[in-house]
Amino acid sequence: MTDLLRIGVIGTGVMGSDHAHNLARGVRGAVLTAVADAAQDRAEALAQSLGAARVFTDGSDMIRSGAVDAVIIAVPDPLHAPLVEACLEADLPVLCEKPLAPTAGEAARLVRLHDAAPRSLLTVGFMRRFDPGYRALRARLEAGADGALLMTHSVHRNVEAYPGQDSSATVTNSAVHEIDVLPWLAGHEIVSVQWACGRPSSLIAERHDPQLLLLWDSAGVLHTVELQVHAQYGYDVRCELVCERGTIELPAVPSLVEADELVVNTQLRRQAAYPADWRPRFAAAYRAELAAWVEATLAGRIPAGAATARDALRTTVVAETLVRSMAADGARVEVPGLDDVLKEG
Repeated sequence: MTDLLRIGVIGTGVMGSDHAHNLARGVRGAVLTAVADAAQDRAEALAQSLGAARVFTDGSDMIRSGAVDAVIIAVPDPLHAPLVEACLEADLPVLCEKPLAPTAGEAARLVRLHDAAPRSLLTVGFMRRFDPGYRALRARLEAGADGALLMTHSVHRNVEAYPGQDSSATVTNSAVHEIDVLPWLAGHEIVSVQWACGRPSSLIAERHDPQLLLLWDSAGVLHTVELQVHAQYGYDVRCELVCERGTIELPAVPSLVEADELVVNTQLRRQAAYPADWRPRFAAAYRAELAAWVEATLAGRIPAGAATARDALRTTVVAETLVRSMAADGARVEVPGLDDVLKEG
Protein backbone atom coordinates (compact mmCIF):
# COMPACT_ATOMS: atom_id res chain seq x y z
CA MET A 1 0.00 0.00 0.00
CA THR A 2 1.31 3.49 -0.87
CA ASP A 3 1.22 6.48 1.47
CA LEU A 4 -1.77 7.89 -0.46
CA LEU A 5 -4.92 5.81 -0.65
CA ARG A 6 -6.85 6.11 -3.91
CA ILE A 7 -10.49 5.67 -2.93
CA GLY A 8 -13.48 4.91 -5.11
CA VAL A 9 -17.05 5.50 -3.94
CA ILE A 10 -19.80 3.28 -5.31
CA GLY A 11 -23.18 4.99 -5.09
CA THR A 12 -23.73 8.73 -5.44
CA GLY A 13 -26.96 9.06 -3.48
CA VAL A 14 -27.16 10.69 -0.05
CA MET A 15 -24.58 8.55 1.75
CA GLY A 16 -22.20 8.12 -1.16
CA SER A 17 -22.21 11.84 -1.86
CA ASP A 18 -21.55 12.60 1.81
CA HIS A 19 -18.56 10.22 1.86
CA ALA A 20 -17.25 11.72 -1.37
CA HIS A 21 -17.57 15.28 -0.04
CA ASN A 22 -15.81 14.33 3.19
CA LEU A 23 -12.94 12.84 1.18
CA ALA A 24 -12.76 15.90 -1.06
CA ARG A 25 -12.63 18.21 1.97
CA GLY A 26 -9.46 16.46 2.98
CA VAL A 27 -8.75 13.21 4.81
CA ARG A 28 -5.09 12.68 5.61
CA GLY A 29 -3.62 9.96 3.40
CA ALA A 30 -6.58 9.69 1.01
CA VAL A 31 -7.76 11.04 -2.31
CA LEU A 32 -11.13 10.60 -4.04
CA THR A 33 -10.12 8.98 -7.33
CA ALA A 34 -13.34 7.55 -8.77
CA VAL A 35 -17.10 7.38 -8.34
CA ALA A 36 -19.53 4.83 -9.72
CA ASP A 37 -23.29 4.89 -10.18
CA ALA A 38 -25.78 3.54 -12.70
CA ALA A 39 -27.11 7.12 -12.86
CA GLN A 40 -24.27 8.34 -15.05
CA ASP A 41 -25.30 12.02 -15.13
CA ARG A 42 -25.37 12.16 -11.32
CA ALA A 43 -22.01 10.39 -11.03
CA GLU A 44 -20.38 12.69 -13.60
CA ALA A 45 -21.74 15.78 -11.89
CA LEU A 46 -20.38 14.67 -8.52
CA ALA A 47 -17.00 13.70 -9.98
CA GLN A 48 -16.66 17.03 -11.74
CA SER A 49 -17.58 19.04 -8.67
CA LEU A 50 -15.11 17.18 -6.44
CA GLY A 51 -12.27 16.53 -8.87
CA ALA A 52 -12.54 12.74 -9.11
CA ALA A 53 -10.63 11.51 -12.16
CA ARG A 54 -12.76 8.52 -13.16
CA VAL A 55 -16.48 7.78 -13.49
CA PHE A 56 -17.95 4.29 -13.81
CA THR A 57 -21.53 3.24 -14.42
CA ASP A 58 -20.90 -0.16 -12.82
CA GLY A 59 -19.27 -0.56 -9.43
CA SER A 60 -17.84 -3.96 -10.36
CA ASP A 61 -15.99 -2.36 -13.26
CA MET A 62 -14.44 0.16 -10.89
CA ILE A 63 -13.35 -2.61 -8.49
CA ARG A 64 -11.62 -4.49 -11.32
CA SER A 65 -10.15 -1.39 -12.99
CA GLY A 66 -6.95 -1.06 -10.97
CA ALA A 67 -7.76 2.64 -10.55
CA VAL A 68 -8.48 2.43 -6.82
CA ASP A 69 -6.76 1.04 -3.71
CA ALA A 70 -9.88 0.90 -1.53
CA VAL A 71 -13.64 1.14 -1.95
CA ILE A 72 -16.62 2.65 -0.12
CA ILE A 73 -19.96 0.96 -0.85
CA ALA A 74 -23.01 3.19 -0.42
CA VAL A 75 -25.60 1.67 -2.74
CA PRO A 76 -29.05 0.24 -1.86
CA ASP A 77 -28.92 -2.65 0.61
CA PRO A 78 -29.63 -5.50 -1.86
CA LEU A 79 -26.50 -4.55 -3.85
CA HIS A 80 -24.07 -4.68 -0.91
CA ALA A 81 -23.27 -8.41 -0.95
CA PRO A 82 -22.14 -8.80 -4.59
CA LEU A 83 -20.00 -5.67 -4.42
CA VAL A 84 -18.38 -6.71 -1.12
CA GLU A 85 -17.64 -10.12 -2.65
CA ALA A 86 -16.06 -8.46 -5.66
CA CYS A 87 -13.83 -6.38 -3.36
CA LEU A 88 -12.74 -9.48 -1.45
CA GLU A 89 -11.91 -11.26 -4.71
CA ALA A 90 -9.89 -8.24 -5.83
CA ASP A 91 -8.08 -8.01 -2.45
CA LEU A 92 -9.37 -4.46 -1.96
CA PRO A 93 -10.12 -2.99 1.50
CA VAL A 94 -13.77 -1.98 1.67
CA LEU A 95 -15.95 0.16 3.93
CA CYS A 96 -19.53 -1.01 3.38
CA GLU A 97 -22.48 0.98 4.67
CA LYS A 98 -24.84 -0.96 6.92
CA PRO A 99 -26.22 -3.55 6.60
CA LEU A 100 -23.53 -5.89 5.33
CA ALA A 101 -26.35 -7.76 3.55
CA PRO A 102 -30.15 -7.78 3.77
CA THR A 103 -30.33 -11.30 5.25
CA ALA A 104 -28.31 -13.32 7.74
CA GLY A 105 -27.76 -16.00 5.12
CA GLU A 106 -26.12 -13.56 2.71
CA ALA A 107 -24.10 -11.95 5.50
CA ALA A 108 -22.90 -15.36 6.73
CA ARG A 109 -21.64 -16.20 3.25
CA LEU A 110 -19.61 -12.97 3.20
CA VAL A 111 -18.19 -13.71 6.65
CA ARG A 112 -17.02 -17.13 5.44
CA LEU A 113 -15.41 -15.55 2.37
CA HIS A 114 -13.74 -12.92 4.53
CA ASP A 115 -12.49 -15.55 6.99
CA ALA A 116 -10.85 -17.36 4.08
CA ALA A 117 -9.12 -14.21 2.81
CA PRO A 118 -5.39 -13.80 3.55
CA ARG A 119 -5.97 -10.50 5.40
CA SER A 120 -8.75 -8.48 7.01
CA LEU A 121 -10.35 -6.27 4.38
CA LEU A 122 -13.91 -5.51 5.48
CA THR A 123 -15.24 -2.76 7.73
CA VAL A 124 -18.99 -2.15 8.12
CA GLY A 125 -20.23 1.41 8.56
CA PHE A 126 -21.95 1.43 11.93
CA MET A 127 -20.82 4.99 12.54
CA ARG A 128 -22.23 5.43 16.05
CA ARG A 129 -19.14 3.64 17.34
CA PHE A 130 -17.22 6.77 16.26
CA ASP A 131 -19.72 9.31 17.62
CA PRO A 132 -18.16 11.48 20.38
CA GLY A 133 -21.26 11.10 22.57
CA TYR A 134 -21.39 7.31 22.41
CA ARG A 135 -17.62 7.11 22.90
CA ALA A 136 -17.92 9.26 26.02
CA LEU A 137 -20.68 6.96 27.32
CA ARG A 138 -18.47 3.92 26.83
CA ALA A 139 -15.44 5.54 28.43
CA ARG A 140 -17.46 6.57 31.50
CA LEU A 141 -18.96 3.09 31.81
CA GLU A 142 -15.57 1.40 31.50
CA ALA A 143 -14.14 3.70 34.21
CA GLY A 144 -16.54 2.02 36.64
CA ALA A 145 -17.30 5.05 38.83
CA ASP A 146 -21.05 4.49 38.54
CA GLY A 147 -21.00 0.77 39.30
CA ALA A 148 -22.25 -2.08 37.16
CA LEU A 149 -24.55 -1.47 34.22
CA LEU A 150 -28.10 -2.66 34.96
CA MET A 151 -30.30 -1.37 32.11
CA THR A 152 -30.20 0.94 29.12
CA HIS A 153 -32.95 3.01 27.53
CA SER A 154 -32.69 4.20 23.94
CA VAL A 155 -34.94 6.29 21.70
CA HIS A 156 -34.62 6.52 17.92
CA ARG A 157 -37.10 8.78 16.10
CA ASN A 158 -37.12 9.88 12.45
CA VAL A 159 -39.11 12.70 10.87
CA GLU A 160 -40.76 10.43 8.32
CA ALA A 161 -40.51 6.84 7.18
CA TYR A 162 -39.20 5.66 3.84
CA PRO A 163 -42.15 4.75 1.60
CA GLY A 164 -42.90 1.19 0.58
CA GLN A 165 -41.58 -0.53 3.72
CA ASP A 166 -43.41 -2.61 6.33
CA SER A 167 -43.13 -2.96 10.11
CA SER A 168 -40.17 -5.31 9.89
CA ALA A 169 -38.12 -2.61 8.13
CA THR A 170 -38.25 -0.53 11.31
CA VAL A 171 -36.16 -3.27 12.91
CA THR A 172 -33.94 -4.35 10.01
CA ASN A 173 -33.17 -0.87 8.67
CA SER A 174 -33.44 1.54 11.63
CA ALA A 175 -33.05 -0.44 14.85
CA VAL A 176 -29.84 -2.08 13.61
CA HIS A 177 -27.92 0.97 14.81
CA GLU A 178 -29.00 0.34 18.40
CA ILE A 179 -28.63 -3.42 17.95
CA ASP A 180 -24.99 -2.81 17.02
CA VAL A 181 -24.03 -0.03 19.42
CA LEU A 182 -25.62 -1.33 22.64
CA PRO A 183 -23.53 -4.54 22.83
CA TRP A 184 -20.51 -2.40 21.90
CA LEU A 185 -21.28 -0.11 24.84
CA ALA A 186 -22.13 -2.88 27.33
CA GLY A 187 -19.46 -5.37 26.25
CA HIS A 188 -21.85 -8.34 26.01
CA GLU A 189 -23.80 -9.97 23.18
CA ILE A 190 -27.59 -9.92 22.88
CA VAL A 191 -28.91 -13.41 23.68
CA SER A 192 -32.71 -13.01 23.65
CA VAL A 193 -35.20 -10.46 22.34
CA GLN A 194 -38.85 -9.47 22.45
CA TRP A 195 -40.88 -7.13 20.25
CA ALA A 196 -43.79 -5.09 21.61
CA CYS A 197 -46.10 -2.32 20.49
CA GLY A 198 -48.93 -0.14 21.67
CA ARG A 199 -51.41 2.07 19.91
CA PRO A 200 -50.23 2.74 16.33
CA SER A 201 -49.91 6.21 14.87
CA SER A 202 -52.71 7.22 12.51
CA LEU A 203 -50.18 9.15 10.40
CA ILE A 204 -48.67 6.09 8.74
CA ALA A 205 -50.56 3.06 7.44
CA GLU A 206 -47.72 0.97 6.00
CA ARG A 207 -46.24 -0.14 9.33
CA HIS A 208 -46.83 -0.18 13.04
CA ASP A 209 -45.31 2.95 14.53
CA PRO A 210 -43.91 3.27 17.20
CA GLN A 211 -42.38 -0.03 18.30
CA LEU A 212 -40.61 -1.16 21.47
CA LEU A 213 -37.74 -3.64 21.48
CA LEU A 214 -36.48 -5.52 24.53
CA LEU A 215 -32.97 -6.95 24.30
CA TRP A 216 -31.30 -9.06 27.00
CA ASP A 217 -27.54 -9.53 26.90
CA SER A 218 -25.36 -12.32 28.24
CA ALA A 219 -24.64 -10.37 31.45
CA GLY A 220 -28.36 -10.01 32.21
CA VAL A 221 -28.56 -6.34 31.23
CA LEU A 222 -31.92 -5.34 29.74
CA HIS A 223 -31.82 -2.86 26.86
CA THR A 224 -35.04 -1.11 25.86
CA VAL A 225 -35.28 0.61 22.47
CA GLU A 226 -38.21 2.74 21.36
CA LEU A 227 -38.40 3.37 17.62
CA GLN A 228 -40.70 5.84 15.90
CA VAL A 229 -39.88 6.26 12.23
CA HIS A 230 -42.65 8.77 11.45
CA ALA A 231 -42.39 11.12 14.44
CA GLN A 232 -42.72 14.33 12.39
CA TYR A 233 -41.09 16.73 14.90
CA GLY A 234 -37.41 15.96 14.18
CA TYR A 235 -34.58 13.44 14.16
CA ASP A 236 -34.04 12.48 17.80
CA VAL A 237 -31.60 9.90 19.22
CA ARG A 238 -31.24 9.32 22.96
CA CYS A 239 -29.42 6.80 25.13
CA GLU A 240 -29.32 6.42 28.91
CA LEU A 241 -27.24 3.91 30.87
CA VAL A 242 -28.69 2.93 34.24
CA CYS A 243 -25.94 1.86 36.63
CA GLU A 244 -25.80 0.90 40.29
CA ARG A 245 -24.80 4.35 41.56
CA GLY A 246 -26.04 6.67 38.84
CA THR A 247 -27.15 7.13 35.26
CA ILE A 248 -25.25 8.33 32.21
CA GLU A 249 -26.92 9.75 29.10
CA LEU A 250 -26.20 11.41 25.80
CA PRO A 251 -26.60 15.20 25.90
CA ALA A 252 -29.92 16.53 24.64
CA VAL A 253 -29.82 17.40 20.93
CA PRO A 254 -26.02 17.07 20.54
CA SER A 255 -26.36 18.11 16.89
CA LEU A 256 -26.75 21.72 18.05
CA VAL A 257 -22.98 22.02 18.36
CA GLU A 258 -22.57 20.57 14.88
CA ALA A 259 -25.27 22.76 13.33
CA ASP A 260 -24.20 25.98 15.10
CA GLU A 261 -27.63 26.30 16.62
CA LEU A 262 -28.40 27.72 20.06
CA VAL A 263 -30.67 26.80 22.90
CA VAL A 264 -32.68 29.96 23.54
CA ASN A 265 -34.34 30.78 26.86
CA THR A 266 -36.73 33.71 26.52
CA GLN A 267 -40.28 34.77 27.45
CA LEU A 268 -40.76 31.81 29.80
CA ARG A 269 -39.81 29.35 27.06
CA ARG A 270 -36.83 27.13 26.24
CA GLN A 271 -36.36 26.41 22.54
CA ALA A 272 -33.96 24.34 20.49
CA ALA A 273 -33.86 23.00 16.94
CA TYR A 274 -33.88 19.35 15.86
CA PRO A 275 -32.13 18.14 12.69
CA ALA A 276 -34.29 16.83 9.85
CA ASP A 277 -32.33 13.59 9.49
CA TRP A 278 -29.28 11.68 10.72
CA ARG A 279 -26.61 13.54 8.75
CA PRO A 280 -26.06 16.64 10.91
CA ARG A 281 -26.49 14.60 14.10
CA PHE A 282 -23.76 12.11 13.15
CA ALA A 283 -21.59 14.29 10.86
CA ALA A 284 -18.66 14.14 13.27
CA ALA A 285 -19.03 10.36 13.58
CA TYR A 286 -18.90 9.88 9.80
CA ARG A 287 -15.77 12.03 9.52
CA ALA A 288 -14.06 10.19 12.38
CA GLU A 289 -15.04 6.81 10.93
CA LEU A 290 -13.63 7.73 7.53
CA ALA A 291 -10.38 9.08 8.96
CA ALA A 292 -9.91 5.96 11.10
CA TRP A 293 -10.62 3.68 8.15
CA VAL A 294 -8.11 5.45 5.91
CA GLU A 295 -5.40 5.41 8.60
CA ALA A 296 -5.98 1.72 9.35
CA THR A 297 -6.12 0.74 5.68
CA LEU A 298 -2.79 2.43 5.00
CA ALA A 299 -1.40 0.41 7.90
CA GLY A 300 -2.81 -2.83 6.45
CA ARG A 301 -5.53 -3.44 9.06
CA ILE A 302 -9.11 -2.52 9.89
CA PRO A 303 -9.88 0.29 12.37
CA ALA A 304 -9.82 -0.56 16.07
CA GLY A 305 -13.34 -0.62 17.47
CA ALA A 306 -15.06 -0.55 14.08
CA ALA A 307 -17.77 -3.06 13.22
CA THR A 308 -16.32 -6.20 11.64
CA ALA A 309 -18.00 -8.65 9.29
CA ARG A 310 -18.93 -10.84 12.26
CA ASP A 311 -20.31 -7.86 14.17
CA ALA A 312 -22.49 -7.00 11.19
CA LEU A 313 -23.68 -10.59 10.86
CA ARG A 314 -24.57 -10.68 14.55
CA THR A 315 -26.60 -7.48 14.16
CA THR A 316 -28.56 -8.95 11.26
CA VAL A 317 -29.20 -12.17 13.20
CA VAL A 318 -30.58 -10.20 16.17
CA ALA A 319 -32.76 -8.10 13.86
CA GLU A 320 -34.19 -11.19 12.17
CA THR A 321 -34.89 -12.72 15.59
CA LEU A 322 -36.84 -9.59 16.55
CA VAL A 323 -38.89 -9.93 13.37
CA ARG A 324 -39.66 -13.51 14.42
CA SER A 325 -40.84 -12.18 17.79
CA MET A 326 -43.03 -9.69 15.92
CA ALA A 327 -44.57 -12.51 13.89
CA ALA A 328 -45.13 -14.52 17.10
CA ASP A 329 -47.19 -11.75 18.74
CA GLY A 330 -44.32 -10.52 20.88
CA ALA A 331 -43.00 -13.81 22.24
CA ARG A 332 -39.52 -13.74 23.78
CA VAL A 333 -37.13 -15.50 21.38
CA GLU A 334 -33.58 -16.76 21.88
CA VAL A 335 -30.97 -15.42 19.46
CA PRO A 336 -29.08 -18.14 17.54
CA GLY A 337 -25.36 -18.41 18.17
CA LEU A 338 -23.05 -17.09 15.46
CA ASP A 339 -21.29 -20.44 15.04
CA ASP A 340 -24.65 -22.12 14.38
CA VAL A 341 -25.59 -19.48 11.81
CA LEU A 342 -22.29 -19.89 9.99
CA LYS A 343 -22.64 -23.69 9.97
CA GLU A 344 -26.10 -23.47 8.41
CA GLY A 345 -24.63 -22.08 5.23
